[in-house]
Amino acid sequence: MNVSLFQLSFALRKFSRCLVAVVALPLLIVTSMSSLAAPVIIPAPPQLAASAYLLIDADTGKVLIEHNADQSLPPASLTKMMTSYIVSEEIDAGRLTESELVRVSDDAWKRGGSASGSSTMFLEARSEVPAIDMLRGVIVQSGNDASIALAQHIAGGEKAFADIMNQQAQLLGMTSTHFVNATGWPAEGHVTTARDLARLARAVINDHPEHYNIYSEKYFKHNGISQPNRNKLLFTDSSVDGLKTGHTEAAGYCLVASAKKQGMRLISVVMGARSESSRAAESQKLLSYGFRYYQTVKLYSAGDELSRVRVWGGEPKDVGLTLAEDIWVTIPRGSEGDVAAVTEIDLVIEAPVVKGKVLGQLRVSQADETLASADLIAAADVAQAGVVTRFMDWIQQKFAAE
Repeated sequence: MNVSLFQLSFALRKFSRCLVAVVALPLLIVTSMSSLAAPVIIPAPPQLAASAYLLIDADTGKVLIEHNADQSLPPASLTKMMTSYIVSEEIDAGRLTESELVRVSDDAWKRGGSASGSSTMFLEARSEVPAIDMLRGVIVQSGNDASIALAQHIAGGEKAFADIMNQQAQLLGMTSTHFVNATGWPAEGHVTTARDLARLARAVINDHPEHYNIYSEKYFKHNGISQPNRNKLLFTDSSVDGLKTGHTEAAGYCLVASAKKQGMRLISVVMGARSESSRAAESQKLLSYGFRYYQTVKLYSAGDELSRVRVWGGEPKDVGLTLAEDIWVTIPRGSEGDVAAVTEIDLVIEAPVVKGKVLGQLRVSQADETLASADLIAAADVAQAGVVTRFMDWIQQKFAAE
């Protein structure tokens, strides 16, 4: 079933099969009743050869599969997702431009350049490179030299940059993460979790779409040296368009991947796999399972009028209730008949009403699980009516209360 048909069937259930209960409570509750549907059978999720893993829907945040998702682990070069995120933040804020030249210090070259034996962009010491090329070096080539150089350029030093990383992590809700450096090089206390990395991946995708396309670039050439993206899924699965790989002896082989099919985007996190090929294969298992057995659909669009309610003493006498944002849900394929919506609306609404005022709540659920919730807001201003109208409404309210 495509999205538009699902929306139609859902709307018909909501408005043609609703029960309206008016009780002597602060709220008027209107509930949609779904028809009895055949149970949907979903096989058990795959069990991966990895220390921790997680699969979520990128739009709704719904967790589809998880194993040790809150276990504290070293992230290796997955750290560079935060490094690149902060670079994008700096560009958006106007504190850095894509064409701004970033100098490669001797320290960045020694610890992250060709002499280091680690992942490198092959920058030359004391050279100056545009920030956007440095960003590509971090994302595509996993360059430690580019990560250190950018950290020093933005914050004056890698330690100060790590402070920014940790502050940003807290803002994104990555409460189990602590960064010590910009590269992911092993360091005591440099840890995160699969769940926190999924939060970061969502932020990278949603907050900076203008730079997210870099994660899908298969090759990047600098200083005469072309290097392939280390994310093997980019070369084997056309739906995959990011994100980042990582590997150290302590962390094992790690991969955060994202893929999009038929309007549904999934994010997978695999940490502690056995090999480079294993992290790709295990990530593919998660993504294939998610796309095969789940669907993400839009139930309502921002601005949709869900209902109209009486406004006592107002002119006009009623106002539409709408949503400030789109409502998406992720559900098992074929289970749309089990989705129900409940609206809780203030029983007495009196003028004046300001457009955007919260007048109720929408909750979408399936079985005992809440899938989404949102405020119901006034779609327009409602001014106070004249004295006579307000008096007549007051009389009606009095009789209704008795």
